[in-house]
Amino acid sequence: MSKQTLKSSLKWLAVCLTMLLLTSCGRNMAVQPKAQAFEASPYFSNGAVNQPLIENTVSRERGNIDPAFYTGQGPNGFLAEVPLPVTQELLERGQERYNIYCAPCHNFSGNGEGMIVQKGFPQPASFHEQRLRDQPVGYYFNAITNGFGRMYSYASRVPAEDRWAISAYIKALQLSQNASIDDIPEEQRSQLESEADVTTMGASQ
Repeated sequence: MSKQTLKSSLKWLAVCLTMLLLTSCGRNMAVQPKAQAFEASPYFSNGAVNQPLIENTVSRERGNIDPAFYTGQGPNGFLAEVPLPVTQELLERGQERYNIYCAPCHNFSGNGEGMIVQKGFPQPASFHEQRLRDQPVGYYFNAITNGFGRMYSYASRVPAEDRWAISAYIKALQLSQNASIDDIPEEQRSQLESEADVTTMGASQ
C-alpha cells in the first residue's frame, strides 16, 4: 500500500470516527430536568405543576372566553346549554368524534356494550339510564375533560370544541333512543301521521 493510499484511508477513518462520536452524543434536550404535566411541585402553594390560568387571561385563539367553556361548570353547577350554536354540522362532528373516541366502550347506541366491553373490559353505564338522561350537557363535557372512573381524561386528545360537540351528540343520542311522538314538532308530526295513514291503507289493500 502506498503512502498516499494509506494517508487517504486514515483520513476517511478519522471522518467515520468523528461521525460516530457526534451521533453518540447524549440526548440532553430529551432527558433534561423539566416539569411534567400533573406532577407535584414544591414551587406553588397548591403543590401542582399545572396551574389555573390567571384571572382575565385572554385566549389568542378565541378571545376572552368564560372559563365555563373549558370546564363545563358555571356558578350554578354543570351547564345546561352548549356554549356553541347547536347546528347540524356540530352534531355531525360530535357523532364522528363520538364514534372514534367513545363508541369502543359506550357503543354506537350509547348502551355501554361497545367492542372493548365485549372483549372483557368492564362495562360503563348506559347513557339511557334515567339518572344519566337527567344529567345536563355540562356533566358530559366535564367527564370527557377530567375523566370518570376507569375512563381517563381526553382533554389533551380532544379539543374543547369537539368535547362540546360530543356532549351535544350524547344528549341527541339519548333523545333519539327515548323519544316519543310528543317530542316531534306538531307540523312534522301531522305530516308523519298522514304518511303513516297512507302506508297503512296501501298495506291493507
